[in-house]
Amino acid sequence: MNVKGYQINRVNRRTIVKAAALGISLPVLESFGAQKKTAFNKNAPAKRLVCVGYALGFYNPQLYPKDTGKNYTLSPTLKHLKQHRNDFTIFSGLDHRAAHGHHNWHNFLCGPRIGSITLDQIAAEKIGPSTKVPSFQLLNEMSFNRQGIKLPALKKASVVFNKMFMSKQDLKKMEHIIASGRSNLDKIVEQTKSLQNDVSAKDKVKLDEYLMALREVEVRMQRESKFLKNDPPNTDYQLPNYNPTGLEAQSLMYDMMALSLETDTSRVMAMMFGGGGEALSIDGKPQTSGYHTLSHHRGSQVMIDEFIQVDIAHMKALNLFLTQLKEKKDAEGRPLLDSTIVLVGTGMGDSNIHSNADCPAIVAGGGFRHGSHIKTDATKANAHILGDLYITLLNQLGIETESFANANRRMEIKA
Repeated sequence: MNVKGYQINRVNRRTIVKAAALGISLPVLESFGAQKKTAFNKNAPAKRLVCVGYALGFYNPQLYPKDTGKNYTLSPTLKHLKQHRNDFTIFSGLDHRAAHGHHNWHNFLCGPRIGSITLDQIAAEKIGPSTKVPSFQLLNEMSFNRQGIKLPALKKASVVFNKMFMSKQDLKKMEHIIASGRSNLDKIVEQTKSLQNDVSAKDKVKLDEYLMALREVEVRMQRESKFLKNDPPNTDYQLPNYNPTGLEAQSLMYDMMALSLETDTSRVMAMMFGGGGEALSIDGKPQTSGYHTLSHHRGSQVMIDEFIQVDIAHMKALNLFLTQLKEKKDAEGRPLLDSTIVLVGTGMGDSNIHSNADCPAIVAGGGFRHGSHIKTDATKANAHILGDLYITLLNQLGIETESFANANRRMEIKA
């Protein structure tokens, strides 16, 4: 090994472990490209973004309305959102033009290439820094940052709750953790700077990027310290004395997201309901097969019916969430739903055959003119893709961008 290689190894294993503990990512790799600077309008109609993904998608024949436009008839699945009919838009025919396959359910928020920065994280870069938690990832992982790192998800509602409503004892512990983190961070910065004169020009660029990441961690610690000085918000919400799973966990996480928006703990959230093999319970009755197995129904009407039951349970949970956002008010006294974009969708168009084409999407709230079914004919040369919709959502949040992944134009949302 040459001298340069030896010098690199001066950053010992303990230093690397400390960096990982602080949440410090590796330098940006060439394959991910440089960050594009985008303008941000703080006076945009929407202030918050909630993304809800379903790994196995939906049974589209029961989800999609048969007609389009403002006067469409609610489908059997959508009828469970009927009280919010004028607060959401249903989209059909959209997708990311991604390769087919089971693994590609992860592309819901990132476009055709898994690992590209996700919609929620683009939003978090602009609207997240002013809140205690820049973004929440819940239940299962589906978010990637600009470095292509998959962000871990909080799987227990109790953990999310405690991040919002810390006890005084927890606050003291957090103060100690942040103080210790600062000490470790100073050592990491010092050792990293000592390498800069001993590496190639290309590696020096990487070290500069790494130091930038360290500075981002420092900013995050400063933000945490600032919020620790504030009194935690109050709530009379009572968590259950156990951590539920399955559909019950989803409903509880919806409550956590509503509380987070109400207390302004975070303005960006992404929740993924996974595609595990466990048998779910509907209204206290276990299904005959595991959720994943039901998604591969092979035309069995019995399995299709049970899969649709899960879709309906998702819609009922969403319905209650939208109701909460209508009832809860923002700092200006308006319903939270008016200034919160809620995106519900999937990267899987048909899990029975692992097709990633025609991925349904629902957009609610956010100041749009809702109440329509907008259908796209993907066979047309100039057909819209899912990323076009995401550009529109980002613009509504005040993020002035003209592209997202493989998309480069807006898609209008209007009744």
